[in-house]
Amino acid sequence: MSSFAQALARGLNVRHIRFMALGSAIGTGLFYGSAAAIQAAGPAVLLAYIIGGAAVFLVMRALGEMAVRHPVSGSFSQYANRYLGPFAGFITGWTFAFEMAIVAIADVTAFGIYMGFWFPDVPRWIWILAVVLLIAALNLMRVKVFGETEFWLSIIKVAAIIAMIAGGAAIIIFGFGLPDAADPGLDTLLGSGGFFANGFWGVLASFSVVMFAFGGIETIGITAGEADDPKKAIPAAVNTVPVRILLFYVGALSVLMMIFPWEQINGETSPFVQIFDALGIPAAAHILNAVVITAALSAINSDTFGAGRMMFALARQGQAPAGFARISRHGVPWMTVLVMAAVLLVGVVLNAVLPESLFLVIASIATFATVWVWLMILLSHISMKREIKRRGLPASEFGVPFWPVASYAALAFMGFIVVLLGIMPETRIALIVGVAWIILLFAAYRMWVRGAGREPAVLDDETGLDPTGASRTGGEDAGTQTADVRS
Repeated sequence: MSSFAQALARGLNVRHIRFMALGSAIGTGLFYGSAAAIQAAGPAVLLAYIIGGAAVFLVMRALGEMAVRHPVSGSFSQYANRYLGPFAGFITGWTFAFEMAIVAIADVTAFGIYMGFWFPDVPRWIWILAVVLLIAALNLMRVKVFGETEFWLSIIKVAAIIAMIAGGAAIIIFGFGLPDAADPGLDTLLGSGGFFANGFWGVLASFSVVMFAFGGIETIGITAGEADDPKKAIPAAVNTVPVRILLFYVGALSVLMMIFPWEQINGETSPFVQIFDALGIPAAAHILNAVVITAALSAINSDTFGAGRMMFALARQGQAPAGFARISRHGVPWMTVLVMAAVLLVGVVLNAVLPESLFLVIASIATFATVWVWLMILLSHISMKREIKRRGLPASEFGVPFWPVASYAALAFMGFIVVLLGIMPETRIALIVGVAWIILLFAAYRMWVRGAGREPAVLDDETGLDPTGASRTGGEDAGTQTADVRS
């Protein structure tokens, strides 16, 4: 392994980053978690996905504006550090790493459940152990290998969902595979209690799983430090978010609930697999199971990448162990990959001990971490916009639409989701664990960072450098990093 002084290798192009965004948005939350959301809200879950998706798009535009202005590794941790203060950067970075770790455990749990569709007699933890070793190996290779892997895994997911929507539409129109008494379309969608079948409270109850589904999409910002052309790649990826949400969440779930009564979705496997298996279409359930397995692999891959790059950036800022900043000869932070592999091994143990109740608990905890990170992104962006106005700096090239109303509305919505987690009995543990995590981070910061006299990096305006022109991301490679942070 090479020394601490190396910088991350660039190798992610527009195609890679755009499909990484797809990989983040189409994963376990859609293919497995949507069952719990549908059970909670009924058909009105579609409204929850639209509302949540709109708020997430505003978060991504805020992140995109900052990433184009400051294209650096560990982006939103450094933005919080720059615009909200060192502790905000510390808490944002570590909460994102925590989020990715928790989401990854949920994803490996879903992977084990999917494999159970084909191999019901094999213990789930065996599949999870195998996938942990595979993902660790992929993330130790060159970043371009990671990008290509994500690209092809995402291609499979996107093609499958489009085919499923087209096939579902054909079933609705022509009735293929349905019993004679079936009445596909709006009658099936609304036939069990109407659109708000479980009332407004049901819609609120679904938000914890709905927001979990979008978790990890902010990994787009992490790629800025390894993008060949971040000023082109980041906006291109961010601007596709609304279409992805409408097509892959609202479109796909609408079709599912039009051909299969939503109250019969049981959550024992992916609702996509359950529905097409129940329709008796030859091999359809097996094909879809292969697709959801692909989606889980993609999600775990992205989770490991995002958490590893964030821990790398924290180490370069003096806010994580220095060993996390060590770079392999392939230009990847190998220590953080090993740390994530170790965390995922905890998922192996949890799935052996708590195989039945694990997913919903983990999903709700991940939702808290996800929403907290989004709150910090929005607050950092608002602070940046205020500073731009106060100092008369040039306007951003990729601004947030409807500023400032949209940003404050998104901020209020994210705060509402945090409160909602505490109100709902099923998700209250998420708020308890989240508050305990924040307290732990506060104590760690006082003892480890502030107590040790470490001065974290601070981005400077447009450049990502300090006023002296030296790299503010740490290490001995000031000249190398200077070239890296400019697009």
